[in-house]
Amino acid sequence: MIRRTPRGFRDILPQEALARERITETIRSCFSSHGYLPVETPLFEDRSVIETAGRIQDSPFQLFDKDDRLLMLRPDLTLPIARMVASRLSEGSLPARLRYVAPVVREQGAMRGQPRQFTQLGVELVGGEGNESEAEVVLLLADALARLGVPDWYVVCGSVAPLSALLDACGMGEDFSARVRRLVHDSDLVGVDDLVEATEGLSAAQAKALRELVRLNGSEQVIDELDSLLEEAGVPKDARGTASLRHLVQSCAPLVRQGRLRFDFSIINNFDYYTGLVFKAYAEGIAASLASGGHYDAVLANLGLPNVSACGFAMSLERLQEVLGEQGDSGVVTPGVRLADRPLRIAVPKGALFPDTLRVLEAAGLPVEGLRDLGRKLIVREEGIEYVIVRAQDAPSFVAFGGADCGICGRDSIIEADVDLLQLVDLRYGWCRFVVAEPADAKGMAERAYAWRGTMRVATKYPRITQAYYDRIGQQVDLVQLHGNIELGPIVGMTDRIVDITATGTTLAENNLVIVDDVLECTARFFAGPAAYRCDSRIRSLARRLGEVSQQG
Repeated sequence: MIRRTPRGFRDILPQEALARERITETIRSCFSSHGYLPVETPLFEDRSVIETAGRIQDSPFQLFDKDDRLLMLRPDLTLPIARMVASRLSEGSLPARLRYVAPVVREQGAMRGQPRQFTQLGVELVGGEGNESEAEVVLLLADALARLGVPDWYVVCGSVAPLSALLDACGMGEDFSARVRRLVHDSDLVGVDDLVEATEGLSAAQAKALRELVRLNGSEQVIDELDSLLEEAGVPKDARGTASLRHLVQSCAPLVRQGRLRFDFSIINNFDYYTGLVFKAYAEGIAASLASGGHYDAVLANLGLPNVSACGFAMSLERLQEVLGEQGDSGVVTPGVRLADRPLRIAVPKGALFPDTLRVLEAAGLPVEGLRDLGRKLIVREEGIEYVIVRAQDAPSFVAFGGADCGICGRDSIIEADVDLLQLVDLRYGWCRFVVAEPADAKGMAERAYAWRGTMRVATKYPRITQAYYDRIGQQVDLVQLHGNIELGPIVGMTDRIVDITATGTTLAENNLVIVDDVLECTARFFAGPAAYRCDSRIRSLARRLGEVSQQG
């Protein structure tokens, strides 16, 4: 019998454990020197209580206790500490400066090689003055990174306030605002463009601001650009949130002078959680953030403490280990890699998308001679560029987990991969659509079967796209995932219908299948890993050039 740990969990042996102790002690000493006191919360929390505080994601580790209460293993420490503050501390004891070191668990899909348990080290400042709290925790994070000796680090900041104020000024209703927030939360900037273009009633200035706000990136001068966009869009000055960002710049002047404080408004997310500043810490060679945090007054308000400021951040011990050259298994770090020392790595899809991909890359000014005679090459090296040749379906995973910095594939591959990516440009080629189809001689049979069975049986290669479609129309579905010739599903009576991709409909017609409904239209998209996009100006420059190429057709 092989004595394994469960998937995503592992033992930590002495050499690594000693490194973790050293890192933890450095951070603990740093937090303590700034007046932060230790707290501990239970390993399990009452799910209903935590859900009151904020939305919970990726929390499958749950059980019922003998009191029939649904308990959950904590997916982070912020919500439990907010619960503790609301239930155990009086408002007279605020502000509270709290620190913690503790393991958390989050779900990761099978076959991704990602850990499900990791250790967070963080702080929460509850009850302080809003602007001062934001500056204090950002400076504390900077001090911790400096004391550890993390190479080439910096803090990237954004704020949910400007977009929220812009949506209010647009006056398009809550449904429109919710759709924009959802797209921004999902890092689908192309989706924002499409929604803005399809929406009537927006002024030209409002449409421009919605498209450009989430693409603002750079030094403190970006705040001036933001103010200009919002002023043109009719957003009142006192609602923009830019005054708080300017205060942060002034309070963190040493970081600004060192080039360690940057701004990027693609970073904003969790609009029902954050109420102001959102920030992340990055270092070169890592495909994810070392730390993340922000201003989350709404959480305290949900727990019965309105008008109480709360701001904090959490650091990942596992990612810090590897960035510092120690043993570790974060799944996202390439130790010792500096942007200045390596080419930009682009995931290029082979197959049907390849010819047009080569065309747009060349039109954007990249060297592509090595791609013209590809043969069986897996990596093509040009001056300043490495092209990683992959299947389109694999391109998102290569980028999300650090195998490439950016890439190109169809929107469908991005949806099915379900990984953390920034969708930057619609390249306007590789058009296809997803459809629901059934045998022409079986008209009405699927509906009758659904009426007595209560579910639709559907064959598909694309389970996420298919499930989202049936969720949208409110039908229960049983999916049968196949990898080829899915047209056979309803023909042989295994399923009622199929959801598949088509460009011309020829294959469907040749097999006597007719289209019942449209599901989704797809084109090729240029995308990047969030960390790579925020760390590497070459990606942002390439995104701008590709955007210009796609507009020219």
